[in-house]
Amino acid sequence: MNVNPQQYISELVAKLLDGSITKNEFDKLLRFFLNNQEIENWPDYLGSKEEVKERIREKIRLGLNFENQKPVKVIPFYRKSFFKYAVAASFVLLVTFTTLFKEQKQHVVPEIISHKIEIGTDKATLTLEDGTNVILGNGKTYADKNLNSTGRELLYKESGVALGKVTYNYLTVPRGGQYYLKLSDGTQVWLNSESQLKFPTSFIEGKTRVVELVYGEAYFDVSPSTQNNGSHFKVFTKKQVVEVLGTQFNIKAYKDEAAIYTTLVEGKVMVTSRENVEKMLPGQQLICDVKSQALTFHQTDVSNEVSWKRGVFSFERKSLKEIMTVLSRWYDFKVIFTKPEIEKKEFVGVLGRNQKIEEILNTLKEFGNIKDYEIKDKTIILK
Repeated sequence: MNVNPQQYISELVAKLLDGSITKNEFDKLLRFFLNNQEIENWPDYLGSKEEVKERIREKIRLGLNFENQKPVKVIPFYRKSFFKYAVAASFVLLVTFTTLFKEQKQHVVPEIISHKIEIGTDKATLTLEDGTNVILGNGKTYADKNLNSTGRELLYKESGVALGKVTYNYLTVPRGGQYYLKLSDGTQVWLNSESQLKFPTSFIEGKTRVVELVYGEAYFDVSPSTQNNGSHFKVFTKKQVVEVLGTQFNIKAYKDEAAIYTTLVEGKVMVTSRENVEKMLPGQQLICDVKSQALTFHQTDVSNEVSWKRGVFSFERKSLKEIMTVLSRWYDFKVIFTKPEIEKKEFVGVLGRNQKIEEILNTLKEFGNIKDYEIKDKTIILK
């Protein structure tokens, strides 16, 4: 049974106002409010924004007991397309309780000792065929005979066709960086932090188009074979090959992870690892074990898996250890867990890649994932 998102949120607001809302429902409504509180055109169907805000404050202030209420079966709000599209469209992201309800209670300020943790930016190093390194980034433009960089993206001329020997370039994105690349065949590639891609400066007409994700994570929007004289497109990683005709997919193949994750957004791909060959359908994620090269499938929330490309972190029941691994690549820091059990705590939510690390840590603290934290230079200590 499909539930109208507007109707669902309206019902939650009504339950909040009459006092019948459950703990799970309140959490979902609070998350919606946190994601939309800065929108100028507050949805009319929810009634007064100030009244909802005041009721939420009141509920937190009184600490109402939810435990005696009967659980109600609801559709998790973070699974609804309405929520995902709202986040993708507006980038109005989660903020901490401290920001929204700062007048309700005083917080102890975590210890921060001259930290150097900064928000990630568009930056990369382009290695040319002769070994020359070109630093790319905001405010730095670069142009050559067949390529151009604006500082935020690297574009190769689509008319370029290799007539003889193929020459290769490397694009390396460091920790704390990201970069967009458009290949000579029109294929678009978004590279995440700590990633490297090897690719030809131009492709040979009629031959299979081949690139290599040396390590890291990349999102591919492949130019169709129909626009490239029927030539297929292949992405090599250290343990598998992904072959496509024209599609969108994400590959995560970090050096410090025990598996390679291929997520298909649309179209069809074929993945080969050792003697194993598997075809994928949209919405599937294929996991390749690096040691055994065994392939396993499962259905996944594609929106969560590729949220980094939209400028957000979307976590669905991810452990704090997994989350901090992702964050550390973007903000370039080291993390220390003072207790093993902290690593296992789970978090569900959406965070902005343009948020300061303190804002994200405060969100984790306010939601009870950590009790406190310290920042020393480029190290975060979680307590």
